[in-house]
Amino acid sequence: MKKFLLIIPVIFSHTFHGQKSAKSSPCYDLNEVLKVEPTPLYKPHLDASKSFNVKILKTTGTVQKYINSGKFHSVNKKGKGYRVQKLDYSRAWLVSKAYLNLERIGNRFSKNTGGAYFTVTSITRTLEDQCKLRKVNSNASLGISSHNYGNSFDISYVRFNGVHRPNPKLESALEKVLKYYYDARRIYYIKEKQQSCFHVTVRNY
Repeated sequence: MKKFLLIIPVIFSHTFHGQKSAKSSPCYDLNEVLKVEPTPLYKPHLDASKSFNVKILKTTGTVQKYINSGKFHSVNKKGKGYRVQKLDYSRAWLVSKAYLNLERIGNRFSKNTGGAYFTVTSITRTLEDQCKLRKVNSNASLGISSHNYGNSFDISYVRFNGVHRPNPKLESALEKVLKYYYDARRIYYIKEKQQSCFHVTVRNY
């Protein structure tokens, strides 16, 4: 009986210590993440995002800091011209100017298409969110993403009006709206074929 009582605390202590270590260790190596050089096409997205004076969003706590300070604006699940899908690896928050431009893009798309809406598939991500996403999607960025600054969002070009299938007419209408705001020097965008989405980053004009 005495031996039994002595063994239990040792096992419990070891298990607790292991769980605590797992929680405190980040799932990414910041030094390795920072070493990855952005492509020339992607660099303007990062430069624009950094100009909003938001530090890299590492954890939930970092995001909460900007929410508390009023720097981030909550994104509604439903807006004119858009819907936000269930977000498993990102958060429905954006810097105010990015939120404003998402609303403008949605409004213009709805007006140009007689009331259609597109689907937003990803918004703001922490580095923790990003490395978890990489475990299920090998195409996720290995380096810093503009999503890590609360200034980018992805719009699917194969999901319109709640239907998940290609729609060339609405895809073309969406790209025309994005080009309009690109030409107005309000946004950058990239058509990501592997993810079937437009990656949109707002400029700090």
